[in-house]
This record gives sequence, structure tokens and C-alpha cells, in this order.
Amino acid sequence: MRQVRAASKEALKWWRDAKFGMFIHWGPAAIGGGDISWCRKGEERRGDHQFLQEPSIPSEVYDHFYTQFDPIHYDAREWVAVAQAAGMKYMVLTTKHHDGFCLFDTRYTDYKVTSAACPCQRDVVREFADACREAGMRLGFYYSARDWYHPDYLTEHHARYLAFYHSQLLELLCNYGQVDILWFDHIGGTHDQWDPDLVLRTARSLQPGILINDRLHASVHHGRLPDYLGDFDTPEQKIGAFSTDRAWESCLCLVGGVWSYKPNGEMMTFDQCLRALLNCAGGDGNLLLNTGPMPDGRIEPRQAARLREVGDWLDRNGDTIYGSRGGPFLPGDWGVSTHKGNRIFLHVLQWDGESITLPPIDARIVSSTVVTGGTVSVNRSAGSIIVGVPPADRDPVDTIVELVCEGNSDYA
Repeated sequence: MRQVRAASKEALKWWRDAKFGMFIHWGPAAIGGGDISWCRKGEERRGDHQFLQEPSIPSEVYDHFYTQFDPIHYDAREWVAVAQAAGMKYMVLTTKHHDGFCLFDTRYTDYKVTSAACPCQRDVVREFADACREAGMRLGFYYSARDWYHPDYLTEHHARYLAFYHSQLLELLCNYGQVDILWFDHIGGTHDQWDPDLVLRTARSLQPGILINDRLHASVHHGRLPDYLGDFDTPEQKIGAFSTDRAWESCLCLVGGVWSYKPNGEMMTFDQCLRALLNCAGGDGNLLLNTGPMPDGRIEPRQAARLREVGDWLDRNGDTIYGSRGGPFLPGDWGVSTHKGNRIFLHVLQWDGESITLPPIDARIVSSTVVTGGTVSVNRSAGSIIVGVPPADRDPVDTIVELVCEGNSDYA
């Protein structure tokens, strides 16, 4: 039987249409207030350089945070409600990060949320999956193949760790209903220390419609790219480059450049959030915006409020984002464009003078309106399209101009 390596265009369509998702990094690390896993000061494993920053919490302290982990206010339905209020269409939760702690009731380690030593005593992943399904929210599981807690990881007994890793993936793929996204993180070591084809075959057979990101393989692969590159790319902490050929999703942190909860961390402004979403959509990608819930299980109120601001904007202007594709105009200093069929949306983020000048397109523009209110002029000259909106009609963040073209052209 032919192995299905990549998701179909049909399977990718809902995800491309969704445009906006919530990433959630959570676990006992929230108690320490440092970045999840990266603040843990433990031994280096061969081929896996865990110290991207100076770790501040000794492993013997970090690894016992779970004995204090008692998120009495954790309510998965409330998390989903926050994501829906933000206009997000899918959610991805860290089931296990590099620190090895599991937010699900696994059979293969006691370093988990349902351990007798952990006050939580709840299968966080099950409650999360149930809440997403109940609300019609698409469900994603992040799983780190790295595991700095497991004694066999990247040691001479690494084969035992592989068996553990594959067994846990089976649990996640079999015990929690339909899973829409499997989101891996970078793998330590080299490609020949892993068996990505087995993971791929297993995931595709158990969850036929699943989407898998580009981090299943190790980055070191005998000097060449692996055969399987995943269904979508994942530029991290930056906006991806414009591409209509290869699906992509930027993952960004809402607070302070760290993934898990950081008290009083600097939060993205509304303008920054909106521009990130627009630049992703205009580049024909998605935005996966991360929040790190508090140790008690709540999404920090100020973060929830910021996300609602984005959702309020999408309530008014979501038609220019959801279900759209990037282009036909390349992103520039002026802003970005999205389109649906014969409708083009210009998201003008910066005006340089009285108008913006765009390259020509192979279609006649039959009408134009300012979605955000006001009047617009559209003129064609030799080799250009000139779009002007009076200063009084310009939105302080994003002036949206809709151009309707003749026929039913699609510029994707």
C-alpha cells in the first residue's frame, strides 16, 4: 500500500482558511516564572545543546515544581472561550515540552499531571480536547521528542527512549478523539538517531486527516534535506516570507519573547498583534500566537483582554482575512494584500504621501471601497495602480481598501 506522506490540499484547506490559532505553553514551569524547559539547568545530552540562554533554575528544583502544581482555576472551556473571543480557529497545546513533564495521563512515566505526587490530579489534555470538540474548535497537540528528564534520551540507551516516545505518541493519537494537528518541535541529535518514517506512518494511519508540521525530522541529515518536509513550515519568533507554494505558520509569543508564563512580562500591543496577523495573512501564511497560562490555570487577564481586542477587530474585518490567500501584491512598506476570488483587500499600514503605488494586474478593476470607512480613488497609469485615501479617512492602524475585479479571477 502506498504510504501517504503529506496531507492533501483538501486537508490543508480548513487550516489555510482559519489563518489564526492559539499556541499554549503550560506546565509546572509556570511556577518558576522562567521560560518553559529553557530555564532548567541540567546536564547537556550529546548532540543536543539545550542552553539557548543562561538557565537559572537548577534541575533538582525545576524537576520538583510538579509536586506544587495545583491549577485550581484551570477550565479548558474558558481557554477555548478566550480563543474564540480572539477570533482564533484552532488551538495547539504543549502535551509535553523538552522538560519531559506530561500534561496527559500517560502509562509510560510518573512525571505527569496525574501522578500521585502532583496535586493537580487531572488529565489536562483530555479536558482540553473535550472542550475544543464541544465548541467546534480545531485541536492540535504539540509534542517534544526532546526530553531532558528521561534518563535514556540521547544516551547509549536511546533505543529505549525511542520506544517510550513512540508509545506516548500512540496514546495521544488513540485516546483523545480526532486530532487535527500534530506539532513537533526541533529534535536533538542527528537524523539517524530517530525513526521519523514510523511516526509519519503511524500518525497518517490513525488520524488520516491530520496535519504535521516541519519539525519531525532532525536538522542534521547527512548534509541534505530529508525526503519529508512536513505539511507546513514554522518560522519561529518572526514573520515568514511570502509564499503561495508552501504552507507556513509563524509562531510568536504574546508576552516577553518567552513561551510560558512570565509575571509582568512585556506584552505585545494591539497594533503589534494586528500587524503580525496581517503580515502573516498577506504573506499567505498563518499566525499561531502563544499565551502562557498562570500557575493557577487561568489565562492572564491582561492577555485575555488583548486577545479580545484582536477579536473585536476581526468581528468587523474578518472577511478580509478568513478564507483569503496572500497577494496578489507582494508585502511592502505600505502594507499587505489578501484576496478571495475577484476581491482584493489592501491593508495599508503606512502611507507615504497622498497615495500608494502598486504594480499592475491582469484584470480590470470595476469598483473600489474603503472597508474601514471613507472614500478612495483608484487610477491606472503606465505600469502602475495608484490608490489614494484622504488623510481624514485613514485608519490609524490599518486602512482597508477593497478592489473588485472583472470576472471571477483568483490570483493565488
